Amino acid sequence: MRLVDLSHTVSDGLVTYPGLPAPVISEHLTFEDSHRTYAEGTEFSIGRIEMVSNTGTYLDTPGHRHRDGHDLSGLPLERCASLPALVVDGEATGATGLAAFDGLDVAGHAVLVRTGWDAHFGTEAYGAPEHPYLATEAATWLADRGVVLVGIDSVNIDATPPRGDRPVHTLLLARDIPVVEHLTGLSALPPSGATFTAVPPKVAGMSTFPVRAFATLP
Repeated sequence: MRLVDLSHTVSDGLVTYPGLPAPVISEHLTFEDSHRTYAEGTEFSIGRIEMVSNTGTYLDTPGHRHRDGHDLSGLPLERCASLPALVVDGEATGATGLAAFDGLDVAGHAVLVRTGWDAHFGTEAYGAPEHPYLATEAATWLADRGVVLVGIDSVNIDATPPRGDRPVHTLLLARDIPVVEHLTGLSALPPSGATFTAVPPKVAGMSTFPVRAFATLP
């Protein structure tokens, strides 16, 4: 068994999505300060992070888009852990349409759209208007055929024009299909045969959060 990390590293000052604030990482308790609390020779460090939930590689639950949708605490593990994965080569820019999924049986699978856009992560180019995304008709096709989760290695699974309506988020999350964005390393995966996991913490009142996404290969 081999594990493949599919997550970006979250670091102090990292810009994930243009326009959203970067995380601030610091120490709540330093090793030196802990000497006042613990016995001689015993020390601990406790970290602190301030960030928006859309940071790094993250998973969206229905509550991210729909007011009546469940949050992270309502996410079934069956929707985000140990899922059989299909990796589909998407367009390098613009919309990935129905043709990319021709002949696939997606029922019960995580479908991961591999575009190569992760090469731009952390640069100004990452949020460029021509970034890859999933066409609405392709999202409808996947949902109608029983996909369990959809992921992409791009800045957004939707096109992002100013004041856009985000139809793919709207559709998938209304059908209780989690979305994972900002994946990386999908080039290391075969078209089929891997399993995919992207589990966020169980936080009530929050609908999106970073995950440690990874694939398991036999």
